[in-house]
Amino acid sequence: MSNKPLGPTTEALRALDQAHHIHPFTDVGAYQKSGGRIVTRGEHIYFYDSEGSKVLDGMSGLWCCNLGYSQPKIVEAIHEQLQVLPFYNNFFQCSNDTAVKMAEAMAQVTPNHLNHVFFTNSGSEANDTNIKIVHRYYQILGKPEKKHFIARNNAYHGSTVAASSLSGMTFMHDQYTGIDYVHHIQQPYYFGEGGDLTPEEFGLQAARELEKKIEELGEDKVAAFIAEPIQGAGGVIIPPDSYWPEIQRICNEHDILLISDEVICGFGRTGSWFGCQTYGFKPDLMTFAKAVTNGFQALGGVMISDKIAEVLAQGKGDFAHGMTYSGHPVACAAGLATLDILRSQHTIENMAKDVGPYFEQRWKSLEAHPIVGEARAKNMVAALELVKHKGSKERLAPNAAATIVCRNQAIKEGLLVRAVGDAIVCAPPIVCSKQDVDIIIERMFRALDYTAKQYAL
Repeated sequence: MSNKPLGPTTEALRALDQAHHIHPFTDVGAYQKSGGRIVTRGEHIYFYDSEGSKVLDGMSGLWCCNLGYSQPKIVEAIHEQLQVLPFYNNFFQCSNDTAVKMAEAMAQVTPNHLNHVFFTNSGSEANDTNIKIVHRYYQILGKPEKKHFIARNNAYHGSTVAASSLSGMTFMHDQYTGIDYVHHIQQPYYFGEGGDLTPEEFGLQAARELEKKIEELGEDKVAAFIAEPIQGAGGVIIPPDSYWPEIQRICNEHDILLISDEVICGFGRTGSWFGCQTYGFKPDLMTFAKAVTNGFQALGGVMISDKIAEVLAQGKGDFAHGMTYSGHPVACAAGLATLDILRSQHTIENMAKDVGPYFEQRWKSLEAHPIVGEARAKNMVAALELVKHKGSKERLAPNAAATIVCRNQAIKEGLLVRAVGDAIVCAPPIVCSKQDVDIIIERMFRALDYTAKQYAL
């Protein structure tokens, strides 16, 4: 039986898409000429396109479908909620019962000091919310001058004006005018920036850039430092072990709030419920989204520490912030079902003991390939650095062209991975089996072989 779906042809769908649909992070002119893949169905860890191709989704949708595409419990929860209460807002002293239950559930699964939540629809909105919460916090404390945020080069915190200002990707900043109280420091990218230092030395050096920036701006002006435990969209930048303890020390000593952006790392990706637990640091605020509903509904939010919540409760007047769909009952129903699966089936704990370490081991075996300079992984998130010569850091091709070749070939082999600069990144569903991992590695090896041949290596 063919996997090709009935209905409009690929050509018809693509023509409609090109005529009417402006896509995120896509060259508009190029897409209107060439079009792209039309995905029509998902099953377990695979998706199918309009031409019937079956592809193992090595990116979990967009870092979000941690449990894969076949989760009837989440679908049922959404369906039931739509029949009972399809919408109600949470403005003006109102709530809905599903949002109340979701808030409690999030307090149960997050670190003990994070017991309050502000719901949004995305990670971008959640990071915008972080800025407003932090500013309001210091305003109530009588320190309104503490407004400046420090983030990292090559970090990704979203694409709204405020969130992309926090992001450290210059190609984004070139297209708009960002907010002027955000500053960026070195990322903990050992392969690309570590030089002759040991990983431990480099981790300390990168962390201490935060202290230098605080001293430069003035401790009385700096409000918060925001970072992902592992930089995801920046190329899966896994920090040296010395990095996060030093960051924690600096924030504690300088009265700087610490924000952990867990949009990618949260809900099992790094082997713990949250990346801050993997690396042992204690954030004051924690951003979440994506896998909280397994990608089945749009939901994000900020987990707020007791320390901050107590201060917010002392303020007079409304906290002037919110979205129509904050705490949407259908999205929260999807979140409750997702958390229930993760908890009742011990999905994260089982993955961290079994397939996570196996994926790390098998992914690192790719380092034996002649064009791989480094293969790094942390449970179910990983990257490859492509190089021209083994033992060197010379890139295989200028302008990151080789990773595009490699990514495209991987897709032809039936594996979706992502090209980020000169790195190939992979974040498969955490419900993969060891057999699924073996398929990922086999297809990745073939894509690397093809790429090497294209560059006569």
